[in-house]
This record gives sequence, C-alpha cells and structure tokens, in this order.
Amino acid sequence: MAEPIRNKRINDLANAAPTPQNTPASNTYIPSRASEPTIATIQEEDKSAAIANLANNPALLSMINGKIGSLVGRSSGYIESLPAPVKKRVSGLKGLQKEHTSLENEFRKELLELEKKYAGKYKPLYERRAKIVAGDIEPTEDEVEAGKEEELDEEDFEDEEAGEQEEKDKDEDTESPIPADAKGIPEFWLTALKNLAPLNESITENDEEALKYLTDISVEYFDQPGFKLVFSFNENEFFSNKTISKTYFYQEETTFDGDYIYDHAVGDEIEWKGDKNLTVRIERKKQRNKHTKATRTIEKKIPTESFFNFFSPPVAPEEEDEDEDEIPEDLEERLQLDYQLGEEIKEKLIPRAIDWYTGEALAYDEFQDLDEDDFDSYEDEDDEEEDDDEDDEEANEGDAKPKQDTAECKQS
Repeated sequence: MAEPIRNKRINDLANAAPTPQNTPASNTYIPSRASEPTIATIQEEDKSAAIANLANNPALLSMINGKIGSLVGRSSGYIESLPAPVKKRVSGLKGLQKEHTSLENEFRKELLELEKKYAGKYKPLYERRAKIVAGDIEPTEDEVEAGKEEELDEEDFEDEEAGEQEEKDKDEDTESPIPADAKGIPEFWLTALKNLAPLNESITENDEEALKYLTDISVEYFDQPGFKLVFSFNENEFFSNKTISKTYFYQEETTFDGDYIYDHAVGDEIEWKGDKNLTVRIERKKQRNKHTKATRTIEKKIPTESFFNFFSPPVAPEEEDEDEDEIPEDLEERLQLDYQLGEEIKEKLIPRAIDWYTGEALAYDEFQDLDEDDFDSYEDEDDEEEDDDEDDEEANEGDAKPKQDTAECKQS
C-alpha cells in the first residue's frame, strides 16, 4: 500500500477535493486577484495597462498574493473588542458548533456504512447482469417484460414526430454488425465506456480492440473510507491479467465540513504480452559504429495516450521532494481528473451500465448540465397561430389609424 500524500501543498489541494458522497462536475481552482486601481484620475486605458503590467510581473503578483494570503484568518480585533457578556455568548455558540460538528461526523460515518450496506444488496443484481452480458444465462420472462414496460414509459416522453421516425426505422431492414447467434451482449462494456465522457476521450482505436474482452466492472468497499474498481477480462492477446483493479484511498482526517479527503490511488501492474503494450509506442533507430561500420537497431519506448494509463495514476510528491522544478505543472489537475474518473465509474457507469450502453443516460446527463437559459418557453402550435393572427390584426389597425387621423386633420 502506497504511503499517504504528505506534501503540504498537495494536502492543501486535497482539502478541496471532492468526497465519496458528493463529486462536483468541476472543481476549478480560482486564483486570488489584485484589485483594480480606484483613483478617480486614472483613465480606463491606464487601468488596463496597470493590470497588464501587474500580470506581466510574476514576482510582484506573487508578493501581493502572499501578502493577501497571510491576512486570511487573521483577527480584525472586532471580536476582542466585544463586551465580556457578548464574548461569553460567542463562546457558547462555538460550543454548540462543536456539538454540531461531532454529530455531522457521525452522519458521515453512518452514510458511508449505508452506502456499503446497499452495495451488498446491489451485488447479486450486478453478478446476474455480468452473467447475462457474458451469455452464461438468459434473462427471465419477467425481467424481459419489465424491461419492455420501462421502454414504453420512456417512449411516452418522446415527441410524436420522433416516435413516427423511430417506427419507420424499425420497419426498415437494417443489417446488424452483431450476428444473431452471438453469445450474450458483445462489446457491452466497451460501448458503455465510450458513451461516458470524459472516459471516451481516453479510449483509442487500439484500446477498443482490447476493451472488447472486458466482461465486467465492479466496485468493492473496505472497512476504512475508500473503494476499489475491478475490471474483469476474458483471455486475450494483449495481457495475461484476468482482472485489473484500481484502489482509491482517503485520509483519516476529514474536512471542515466533515467530508473525507481523497489521498491517493494505486493501480495494478498490467502484464502485457510481447509488444502489445498499448500505453507506449516503440521507436526504432539504426546506429552505425564509426570504427567497425557495423549497424544495430535500438528500440525506445515512448509513452502514448491510452485508456489503460488509468491504472497508472499520477503520484503526488513526498514531503522530502523539495525540487519543485521536477514537479509537473499540471500535477494538481491530473490528480483531480484521476479522482473524477474513478467517481464517474463508481457513481454513474456501474449502477446504470445498461443506460450507458443504450445511450439513454446521455440525454439525462446532458439534461442535468443544462441551465435555465438553455430552455425556450413552450407554446402550442394553435397558440402560436392565434398569436400570429393577433399580431396581424394589430398591425392592420396600426396601419389604418394614421390614415383616419390624416383625414380628420384635412377636414379641419
């Protein structure tokens, strides 16, 4: 088991990391900003120039940020200036808050235990799903009928035109890429993974060939906070692993709100067969000996993009690693993304794998991300026609009125 992150700078990042119960869609770091000059005599152009000069002076910007940071949490003296009876009441409220924090910690622990409890209840369903996907068993008639009823309920939400088009597509003879005598549901997990962003962005064409052998993805919990993702594979030409797992660990400490803090992740080593390693590409070069003129071919492994890099997560530097020049600039972002991918698989993909396979979860996921501004007010076609008629009548009345007024003026 890898050691926890001890680097103070990385621990500061961890304090803002998402938790097992609540993972935000994004957790962007917002740097502090210096205030614009407020002197009335400075023109807008001068303001822009001053800000640009400040941005181009990293040393000055760093000094200002450091000064502002040193003031955070420092007492302004207001509380100390309060009368003794009021200060006593403030202390009493802090005591109440301490009790609240204690109860909140109990809530987090019970919530985690509840999550584990229902994970045990889900397990038989997931195991049965895996057998149906693999073709080891067939679903019961009751399961099939329940699924068809669910499909009918979903069709009720579709508009009439889309429903007619779907019926037309069903009537047309289409050639399926999957043979009728196929076992189970071929490429089930590959299709589900490709429908789930940002996982689909990491899957290359070469990865797809290997992921066709993926038969199941499951999650396991421990006594301490954390979880393990287990990917099961059939025998294949790429690696000898039957399962490849990745474990996410949390720190023993909690945040100010009582949430668990993500610490680090550890992935299994993949036992690649021959030159089938999908995480590297082989670069071959010929070299000639200056004296003997003999030639030789050398091979160099170059890291490349691959879904299977997911099992080699980024590692935070230890406390003794003081050389910051060797720390990648995007390390914090990579650590955050790595955790987010694990949460996407645990919270979205595993519980609703069939919806990601069919693509139905895509519509729901996009709906969740929409803002109010993305919605237009809905009006019936009849209502729209009535509105158009009213607009035409008003326009006609508007055209008639000036003519009548003009005539009256002439009569006078």
